Amino acid sequence: MKGIRRRRWDAEMNVWKVPYTKLTLRFLEKYFPGLLDWTFEPSADIPERLPELPIHSYPAKATETPAKYEEAVTALEQCLMLKRYSWRTVKAYKNCFRQFIRHYNEIKPSQITRRQIDDYVAGLIREKNISESYQNQILSAIRMFYAEVIPQEHKVQGLLRPKRPEKLPHVLTEDEVSRLLKAVDNLKHRCILMMIYSAGLRLGEVLHLKMTDVQPEHNRIFVREAKGKKDRCTILSDKAWALVHEYLDVYRPIEWLFEGVNGGKYGERSVQAIFSQAKAKSKINPSATVHTLRHSFATHLLEKGVDLRYIQELLGHESSKTTEIYTHITKKGWDKIKSPLDDLDI
Repeated sequence: MKGIRRRRWDAEMNVWKVPYTKLTLRFLEKYFPGLLDWTFEPSADIPERLPELPIHSYPAKATETPAKYEEAVTALEQCLMLKRYSWRTVKAYKNCFRQFIRHYNEIKPSQITRRQIDDYVAGLIREKNISESYQNQILSAIRMFYAEVIPQEHKVQGLLRPKRPEKLPHVLTEDEVSRLLKAVDNLKHRCILMMIYSAGLRLGEVLHLKMTDVQPEHNRIFVREAKGKKDRCTILSDKAWALVHEYLDVYRPIEWLFEGVNGGKYGERSVQAIFSQAKAKSKINPSATVHTLRHSFATHLLEKGVDLRYIQELLGHESSKTTEIYTHITKKGWDKIKSPLDDLDI
């Protein structure tokens, strides 16, 4: 019963109350086969499901104030689109570049000097303490404009890039992953998180899966146009498929494997909210995010002795150096290592 969304317990009548929808009827018939004895005839015109309630209310984002020379931002956008950059990159580069030329609002972008570019970035570091990754994003946006949009590449040659911090990703233990998944009652929600962990998927990748991308006969998942616009195959877990098979019987999606209440792809923010609720309920590492499940997948495979080259292929990493970061996290073999202090006669 806890797997039915929007159910509630009526303590006064000592009964469960569930939404009167076709989805609920399918759910009950699947999990209580032969036990249902209706005292009424369910109507044929009941809705497929109830309208989705917002998990969080997000404030509307303020509209960006255009720069005086906004046409430069438009030209950068067209260049990025022609180069077929993702919409996320286009949005990020536009925002970075708009803030840059708005800083020198009275100067035409073509007349901004290399010294002014360096002064702008240095000012952000000094006054706002921007991160290394955000600094790189700003520099990439500026470089794209002067190298690709207008012929002034000399201004951005040899831009000083920050040294990237070598941070280790957060990883959950196998016990924490189990507790997290057990904390999710809703069938669809558990399927989404289980698919991410079991196959090492990114959040966007699991939401882009179509019905035909899950191939149980080959024990694989086909990931289309992942990061870098690369296709790849990854493993399909038997346990994950068993749960997804149940989900398909009940929810009956049409195009996307995980669809929203009104069709179309399931929302990223909804999955993030589901993860946050499960994280709080299971009391796992509070710093974990949805992407932590992907890191955990790679680390747990490495600890089980899977070759790093296979893990690189499953994750879709272009460089093996990206995958090698997990060798710094795994505790495989630590039980055979002891501190030199233990050998001292003290």
